[in-house]
Amino acid sequence: MRQLEAFLAAAERGSFRRAAEALFLSQPSLSARVHALEQELGVPLFHRMGRGVRLTEMGKAFRPYTERAIEALRQGRDVIDTTLDASGGVLQIASARAIGTYTLPSMLERFRQQYPSIKVHINIGRSSNVLQMVVEEEVQVGLSRMLTHPDVVTIHLYDEDICLATSPQHPIAIRGEASIYEVALEPLILYDRDSSYFVLIDQVCREAGISPRVEMTLDSIEATKHLVELGMGISFLPRSSVRHELERGSLSLVPLKGGHLVSLPTAVIVRRAQHYSPALLAFMHVLRDMYGADISPLEGKNVPESPGPVFSPAEDVGPVEVVVEESV
Repeated sequence: MRQLEAFLAAAERGSFRRAAEALFLSQPSLSARVHALEQELGVPLFHRMGRGVRLTEMGKAFRPYTERAIEALRQGRDVIDTTLDASGGVLQIASARAIGTYTLPSMLERFRQQYPSIKVHINIGRSSNVLQMVVEEEVQVGLSRMLTHPDVVTIHLYDEDICLATSPQHPIAIRGEASIYEVALEPLILYDRDSSYFVLIDQVCREAGISPRVEMTLDSIEATKHLVELGMGISFLPRSSVRHELERGSLSLVPLKGGHLVSLPTAVIVRRAQHYSPALLAFMHVLRDMYGADISPLEGKNVPESPGPVFSPAEDVGPVEVVVEESV
């Protein structure tokens, strides 16, 4: 770096003396740096003349590459400076689909309020995709169901209730409760056979000794909700996903008899490391304030101390501008 700077300064000024003055060096020090660069390259870069210097043909050919190298190094320094400053930079987040749709916006709204200069890039996929992206360091933070891996730190955020949803006119909704055995007799509409929700519901039904009557498997929670609203069947849905439907009365949530409670632990996962970027630590700080998350596994990583109120996953927020990519 210093040799390249000395070369460019001399090339721009046509004089080792003026170049040395510009770089606050002695002329012998600058001459030594240029000479060392010439020795490394194996060619002379300057014609030394009595009243100054001028570039040789090799020096002229080398100059544009040196200028680009110096600019790239300066840009790299700027990126490091920005990364070290929690008020700026980029945070890469991967999120499971349901979390990204119904819960992540409230996190981003709070994060944007406290750190408006940090840009957020979002990748959406299944929980398994999220874990893979964190392990392979494609993203800095993952939001998914509780998954463990020797290379990641998994921190519990909240338990997402998975509720039996029906149309308000459905006999089960009118009765106000249902047994798991009654559920087995109804046409069931579920979301994505490979999702955590499907696996969990299937497990609960089989543990109760019943085989669910799955009539339809759709690729989105939104499509599932619309069919349930039309009375085409019943479904188990995350509570956070039906808040607006409950408010307008187009869906009903029905409690299950016999203590059958279904919930899915939700977590934030990060790659194990000795050091974390200020942007990542700032996001962890926000999650601690919102959900009371225990971030003690990251203690000693310069996590800021600032306790705050705890929010529910269904907190209403305004729009947030992010860059979103979907994994399939």
